[in-house]
Amino acid sequence: QVQLVESGGGLVQAGGSLRLSCGASGSIFSINAMGWYRQAPGKQRELVASITSGGSTNYADSVKGRFTISRDNAKNTVYLQMNSLKPEDTAVYYCNADGVRLTGISVLYRYWGRGTQVTVSS
Repeated sequence: QVQLVESGGGLVQAGGSLRLSCGASGSIFSINAMGWYRQAPGKQRELVASITSGGSTNYADSVKGRFTISRDNAKNTVYLQMNSLKPEDTAVYYCNADGVRLTGISVLYRYWGRGTQVTVSS
Protein backbone atom coordinates (compact mmCIF):
# COMPACT_ATOMS: atom_id res chain seq x y z
CA GLN A 1 0.00 0.00 0.00
CA VAL A 2 0.90 3.67 -0.11
CA GLN A 3 1.33 6.03 2.80
CA LEU A 4 1.34 9.83 2.68
CA VAL A 5 2.93 11.52 5.67
CA GLU A 6 2.61 15.27 6.18
CA SER A 7 4.83 17.45 8.33
CA GLY A 8 5.48 21.12 8.96
CA GLY A 9 2.22 22.34 10.43
CA GLY A 10 2.04 24.44 13.57
CA LEU A 11 1.09 27.74 15.13
CA VAL A 12 2.22 30.98 13.53
CA GLN A 13 1.28 34.64 13.79
CA ALA A 14 -0.47 36.42 10.97
CA GLY A 15 2.02 37.47 8.34
CA GLY A 16 4.29 34.57 9.12
CA SER A 17 5.36 31.59 7.04
CA LEU A 18 5.24 27.82 7.21
CA ARG A 19 6.45 25.08 4.88
CA LEU A 20 4.51 21.85 4.63
CA SER A 21 6.03 18.63 3.32
CA CYS A 22 4.40 15.38 2.29
CA GLY A 23 6.22 12.22 1.32
CA ALA A 24 4.63 9.23 -0.38
CA SER A 25 6.04 5.78 0.28
CA GLY A 26 5.16 2.29 -0.87
CA SER A 27 5.29 0.28 -4.09
CA ILE A 28 4.84 3.37 -6.26
CA PHE A 29 5.56 3.28 -9.97
CA SER A 30 4.36 6.80 -10.73
CA ILE A 31 2.17 9.60 -9.39
CA ASN A 32 0.29 11.91 -11.72
CA ALA A 33 -0.77 14.81 -9.51
CA MET A 34 -0.02 15.73 -5.93
CA GLY A 35 -1.64 18.47 -3.98
CA TRP A 36 -2.83 20.05 -0.79
CA TYR A 37 -6.36 20.44 0.46
CA ARG A 38 -7.58 22.05 3.65
CA GLN A 39 -10.60 21.82 5.87
CA ALA A 40 -11.54 24.41 8.45
CA PRO A 41 -14.04 23.67 11.24
CA GLY A 42 -17.58 23.60 9.90
CA LYS A 43 -16.45 23.93 6.29
CA GLN A 44 -15.97 21.56 3.39
CA ARG A 45 -12.56 20.35 2.32
CA GLU A 46 -11.21 22.59 -0.43
CA LEU A 47 -8.33 22.47 -2.87
CA VAL A 48 -5.42 24.73 -1.95
CA ALA A 49 -2.92 23.85 -4.67
CA SER A 50 -1.97 21.00 -6.95
CA ILE A 51 0.96 20.09 -9.19
CA THR A 52 1.30 17.51 -11.94
CA SER A 53 4.33 15.33 -12.56
CA GLY A 54 5.24 17.73 -15.36
CA GLY A 55 5.19 20.72 -13.05
CA SER A 56 1.89 22.35 -14.01
CA THR A 57 0.35 24.06 -11.00
CA ASN A 58 -3.11 25.14 -9.94
CA TYR A 59 -3.99 27.36 -6.97
CA ALA A 60 -7.11 28.43 -5.16
CA ASP A 61 -7.77 32.13 -5.72
CA SER A 62 -7.50 32.76 -1.97
CA VAL A 63 -3.84 31.68 -1.85
CA LYS A 64 -2.50 32.90 -5.19
CA GLY A 65 0.60 35.02 -4.72
CA ARG A 66 1.10 33.79 -1.15
CA PHE A 67 1.49 30.01 -1.44
CA THR A 68 3.85 28.07 -3.68
CA ILE A 69 3.59 24.35 -4.38
CA SER A 70 6.59 22.36 -5.55
CA ARG A 71 7.48 18.74 -6.01
CA ASP A 72 10.43 16.37 -6.04
CA ASN A 73 9.40 13.51 -8.32
CA ALA A 74 12.43 11.40 -7.44
CA LYS A 75 11.40 11.50 -3.77
CA ASN A 76 7.62 11.39 -4.38
CA THR A 77 7.43 14.45 -2.16
CA VAL A 78 5.33 17.59 -2.45
CA TYR A 79 5.88 20.86 -0.61
CA LEU A 80 3.72 23.86 0.16
CA GLN A 81 5.46 27.11 1.03
CA MET A 82 2.96 29.37 2.76
CA ASN A 83 3.82 33.04 3.16
CA SER A 84 1.85 36.03 4.44
CA LEU A 85 -0.42 33.71 6.38
CA LYS A 86 -3.82 34.96 7.47
CA PRO A 87 -6.11 33.76 10.27
CA GLU A 88 -8.50 32.47 7.60
CA ASP A 89 -5.78 30.03 6.49
CA THR A 90 -6.30 28.15 9.75
CA ALA A 91 -7.31 24.58 8.92
CA VAL A 92 -6.19 20.99 8.79
CA TYR A 93 -4.11 20.60 5.65
CA TYR A 94 -4.28 17.26 3.83
CA CYS A 95 -1.83 15.91 1.28
CA ASN A 96 -3.26 14.19 -1.77
CA ALA A 97 -1.75 11.93 -4.41
CA ASP A 98 -3.93 11.35 -7.45
CA GLY A 99 -3.41 8.95 -10.32
CA VAL A 100 -1.00 6.75 -8.37
CA ARG A 101 0.19 3.75 -10.33
CA LEU A 102 1.59 0.93 -8.21
CA THR A 103 4.41 -1.29 -9.44
CA GLY A 104 2.97 -4.06 -11.63
CA ILE A 105 -0.61 -2.76 -11.37
CA SER A 106 -2.38 -0.77 -14.10
CA VAL A 107 -5.23 0.63 -12.01
CA LEU A 108 -4.86 4.22 -10.79
CA TYR A 109 -5.53 5.12 -7.18
CA ARG A 110 -6.02 8.22 -5.05
CA TYR A 111 -4.52 8.50 -1.60
CA TRP A 112 -4.81 10.95 1.29
CA GLY A 113 -2.60 11.81 4.21
CA ARG A 114 -3.92 12.13 7.76
CA GLY A 115 -3.54 15.88 7.84
CA THR A 116 -1.50 18.46 9.68
CA GLN A 117 -2.92 21.37 11.66
CA VAL A 118 -2.06 24.92 10.66
CA THR A 119 -3.17 27.65 13.05
CA VAL A 120 -2.66 31.33 12.28
CA SER A 121 -3.19 33.73 15.18
CA SER A 122 -4.22 37.34 14.66
